[in-house]
Amino acid sequence: MDPLRILNEPVFLTLSRVADTSGMEVYVIGGFVRDLMLGSPSKDIDILVIGDGVAFAGQVAAALKSRPKVTVYKTFGTASLKYREDQEWDIEFVGARKESYTLSSRKPEVEAGTLADDQLRRDFTINAMALGLNSDNYGHLLDPFGGLEDLRLGIIRTPRDPFITFSDDPLRMMRAVRFATRFGFSIHPEVFESIRQNAQRLSIVSMERIIDELNKTIACRIPSRGFNLMRDSGLLKEFFPEFEALAGTEYIDGKGHKDNFRHTLEVLDKLSQRTDNLWLRWAALLHDIAKPPTRRFDPAQGWTFHGHEHLGAKMVKTLFRRFKLPLNEKMEYVARLVQLHLRPIALVDEEVTDSAIRRLLFEAGELTEDLMMLCEADITSKNPEKVRRYLRNFEYVKQRMKDVETRDRVRNFQPPVSGEAIMEVFGIPPSYPVGVIKNTIKDAILDGMIRNDYDEAFTLMLETGKKNGLNPATDAEVCREKFRIQP
Repeated sequence: MDPLRILNEPVFLTLSRVADTSGMEVYVIGGFVRDLMLGSPSKDIDILVIGDGVAFAGQVAAALKSRPKVTVYKTFGTASLKYREDQEWDIEFVGARKESYTLSSRKPEVEAGTLADDQLRRDFTINAMALGLNSDNYGHLLDPFGGLEDLRLGIIRTPRDPFITFSDDPLRMMRAVRFATRFGFSIHPEVFESIRQNAQRLSIVSMERIIDELNKTIACRIPSRGFNLMRDSGLLKEFFPEFEALAGTEYIDGKGHKDNFRHTLEVLDKLSQRTDNLWLRWAALLHDIAKPPTRRFDPAQGWTFHGHEHLGAKMVKTLFRRFKLPLNEKMEYVARLVQLHLRPIALVDEEVTDSAIRRLLFEAGELTEDLMMLCEADITSKNPEKVRRYLRNFEYVKQRMKDVETRDRVRNFQPPVSGEAIMEVFGIPPSYPVGVIKNTIKDAILDGMIRNDYDEAFTLMLETGKKNGLNPATDAEVCREKFRIQP
């Protein structure tokens, strides 16, 4: 089926009509054309105007029945609007331009240009294709750099000398990796060599822009492709040396450890087949990030990485700050998963007690499903039988967790007796003894000494208080009823 059939949509016919009425030369260009030729058109339309793109956006808005609001970005000389027919379209308008750069900045000097100027400044040939929208060239493909053929061959190339392309705007190197990963394309050898030569130029790009491209790469179907390209090109060490440090193996007395770079990417790819959760993918990426600094060799045990989960959780917070990632619940989510990622695996290796499962459920709380998904992806080995055995045991642990949670309700539980009740019963202010009593109750429930039950917890509270020299300051049974947690 002809991919250009989409040009029969009313939005494109309106754009064409306004282009002819205004006397402006207008094209749809960039990612929309690329995706259209790949058979998966997006709803984001980039409109290139030979002239004033902002003025043209206003004329288009006036011609549309819904009269959408035009948002103007004066700094960039662009405008955008949202238009809904049977579906919503995001349309951005820009005037054709040509650019020149200085060595110290990726922000270009811009001046008005022709279609040829604008196509030449584009990052890759597959993003430089344009479709005419005026009536005399409606739907005509303008592809001066062979972008359509590069799509067919699955190659990332640049419209001009790649060394200049990447030296001018080093962020394009990260974009090359991202597009190669997203589409499963290869990067042309000359282009890849230019990335290697310009990798250090990444230092002039803001961390926010680098990580935005990295996040888009992590969100791809097989993100390991991107990380391998970044490592091989020298990009990775420029902004994420901690991850590159995972690569390689070391042998002493014939004992070696796994290549944790390859292992991590295997975990990331496996997890990515099951979830689009970006932050869970980040947890996979960082789950072993502290193995290099915790690596030790013990003649009896071989290689050890003791405490890498604890140090890893701290490194998550350091990296999130450096990468300008959200310093909120997203960071805490990733850090907690890294902190806990060994716990379910340990339950596979040893006799599973209800107490161990209760504590894991309590500590993981609302993250339990995501933690189990991460840990299942973390089961990797070159020995298929070993993997099958671990997965069988892992399924057993998951079933035990369901059974314990159904019976004991410890996941996300709050102590049955509140701190307020403890203070009123014993007539004490907020203080250390209150915390001791609450922790005693919590531990007793998690260890199976008492049930997750209000009356049993209240009785233990009285006993614990007595052991610590505290006596009820009021009628304990009256307080028992006052603070009873209603089912």
